[in-house]
Amino acid sequence: MKKIELLSPAGSYEKLKIAFNYGADAVYAGAKKFSLRNLAENLTYEEFLRAKELAEKLNKKIYLTLNIFPYNSDIDEIGEFIEKYKDIPDAFIVSDLGVIKLIKEISPKIKIHISTQANTTNYLSAQFYKDIGIKRINLARELSLEDIKIIREKVKDIELEVFIHGAMCMAISGRCLLSNFLTGRASNQGECTHPCRWKYYFIEDTRKDQIFEIEEDDRGIYLFNSKDLCGIYYIPDLINIGVDSLKIEGRMKSVYYVANVTKIYRKAIDEYYENPEKFKIKNEWLEELSLVSHRGYTKGFFEKRNVLDLQNISTSKYIRKVDFVGVVLEISDNKVIIEARNKIKKGDLCEIITRYGKNYSLKFEEIYDLDGNNLEVAQPNSLIYIPDPQLPIHEYSIIRRMK
Repeated sequence: MKKIELLSPAGSYEKLKIAFNYGADAVYAGAKKFSLRNLAENLTYEEFLRAKELAEKLNKKIYLTLNIFPYNSDIDEIGEFIEKYKDIPDAFIVSDLGVIKLIKEISPKIKIHISTQANTTNYLSAQFYKDIGIKRINLARELSLEDIKIIREKVKDIELEVFIHGAMCMAISGRCLLSNFLTGRASNQGECTHPCRWKYYFIEDTRKDQIFEIEEDDRGIYLFNSKDLCGIYYIPDLINIGVDSLKIEGRMKSVYYVANVTKIYRKAIDEYYENPEKFKIKNEWLEELSLVSHRGYTKGFFEKRNVLDLQNISTSKYIRKVDFVGVVLEISDNKVIIEARNKIKKGDLCEIITRYGKNYSLKFEEIYDLDGNNLEVAQPNSLIYIPDPQLPIHEYSIIRRMK
């Protein structure tokens, strides 16, 4: 049986390296334009060249997101973009039929993946994409296991990709115009400001001095905010259906998020293949997933359930139980060089997250800047070192501190 692919987000070159180090088989990344996450850091052309070299060395893949819905004024520039980038990715991720036409004209052999933004919800659409030479479809998030199974049975010889973890939209697979209306930033051209997460009140027209909170009662719900998807429970089902790739959402998320979520799904996938009959979801995996920033979890649409399970009506704020405080850059000469991402005080008790093994406690008993000066506090975005604690840590180990 071909092993299912684990596909992780790479909102920057650093996150791309982290994803590969923590077990992703492939990453999806955007350039500085034409990506539906234009507000992410994204990769420069030179970074994509380095990423391609790294991916080939590690036998991993890079998919380049080119999934905006372009207007007439975008077409010439998108054509130039395809020409420039055509030899870098293993596939382009595309939503628009016109962009597919451009790719096929400019580089007929390049593989094309259909984005979730294309809203593929049935087998006839999947068959159409297969007939025009598409390699893979990222199915709409709104499908149940049964829906996915039917598509797989009806349409052979095309890869199916499914979102397994991360943020969800209160519009079908992200086709939302709230951002356009409220901020003038076009969500379907990569500039979404996520107004579905804002806190709303209502005002009656003749009583403008009275602001009322929007409340839930037993008859309904009145907000847009979705919980985040956690589909780890369905890994066996999706593998047995014949899904080819499990995708983690999060190009806007932190290095810590990419590392920890990738690591947990890597463990779960590997343990299933090692012993399918005895596979079960471990509480430690769920606990680790609860320690990354999220808005409460839902199992999504894989099974039919009450709509309230999908919505987070109490708050749109992230649940954050830990602080991401640093990344290990290098270990040499009995020193561990760390890039601080948050304030670290002498005496802080933290935890080191390693690539595959267990996590380790780490107390910052000594902190030095790179000139050897003893510090009481390391400031965010500074480079520091500590004496090697003789733990099995490595480059890109992640350091966190419980709140």
